[in-house]
Amino acid sequence: MSTGDDVPLLAEHSHGLRAVPGDDWEIGSSNAAVDAAVDALCDDASVAVTRAVLVVQHGKIIAERYQADTSANIFRDGPAPETTAESTLISWSMAKSMTHALVGFAVGDGLVNVDGPIPVPAWRNTEKESITWQHLLNMRSGLDFVEDYVDDRTSHVIDMLFGSGAADVASFAVSRPLIYEPGSHWSYSSGDTNIISRALASVVAEGNGDLMRAYIQDRLFDPIGMTSATAKFDDAGTFIGSSFVYATARDFARFGLLYLHDGWWNGKQLLPAGWVDHARRPTPVPDTESHGYGAHWWLWPYDGALACHGYRGQRTIVLPDRDAVVIRLGKTDAAYADQLRARLHEVIRSIPTV
Repeated sequence: MSTGDDVPLLAEHSHGLRAVPGDDWEIGSSNAAVDAAVDALCDDASVAVTRAVLVVQHGKIIAERYQADTSANIFRDGPAPETTAESTLISWSMAKSMTHALVGFAVGDGLVNVDGPIPVPAWRNTEKESITWQHLLNMRSGLDFVEDYVDDRTSHVIDMLFGSGAADVASFAVSRPLIYEPGSHWSYSSGDTNIISRALASVVAEGNGDLMRAYIQDRLFDPIGMTSATAKFDDAGTFIGSSFVYATARDFARFGLLYLHDGWWNGKQLLPAGWVDHARRPTPVPDTESHGYGAHWWLWPYDGALACHGYRGQRTIVLPDRDAVVIRLGKTDAAYADQLRARLHEVIRSIPTV
């Protein structure tokens, strides 16, 4: 059982004093313990295919490994090409944490009050109009939404991303019935995130998909050097912030470093002060969850740690007590989530604290 209530907030941050990569990454000193833990993760057949692992400490790469996708794939007859540092891989729900950053920019600009109702025209004069940005960021909207990637008979996320809702993901999510009082019940929902995506675009980009694409590029990707990153939009022009950013492992690490540095990058405060602590402020979750939850970020049991989680084991883990970021990209079935988590803990414990 984990509610996240035992995850401490960091009392102090070193802000922009920590190193960030320029156009090219520096390679740090190797560490035998880290190398062994990374090798064990990559070689563990029980977690299936690990395509990329990257460990960054003090702004430098201290371990990096890539492997081909040897799993069965319905879209091709053979294994995928060898994965390299230039391969762009899918974020799945790690994109939710990027959506948190995008909301943060709007908060810093004075355009969004997270405790206020989220602007959804279809909800005016209905019982849903009391749903706030914060409710959605904490996955406590109260909307009926089943997040299941296996059973398409009951899943709303499959229908939203690949079925009847794919052309307009936000409208699909907005139309879901309210079954709990907003703020009273936690339920992980990609629908909540896509409602945020549509509302955010209405605030910062006049509801225009091209302007929103430019906003993501100008405010997030370009300032931290995520040159490989691509955000996917639906036919209605909404950023599918629940699920679809493609980037290299190194660029996902850049995003992790932004949160590791409390929103600072190369001496500039990009995210508003306190926004990273907003992400790690715990909200109660059911006893069945293996991690705590904050605001579109998961919480890990290390001092101030938080993480982006994506379907099939995509991970960006931010570790302030080690001044480190760990990236793992691959394909792990849910049945082996415990094994993957154990391997990642081995990697984390091998990184020296600071």
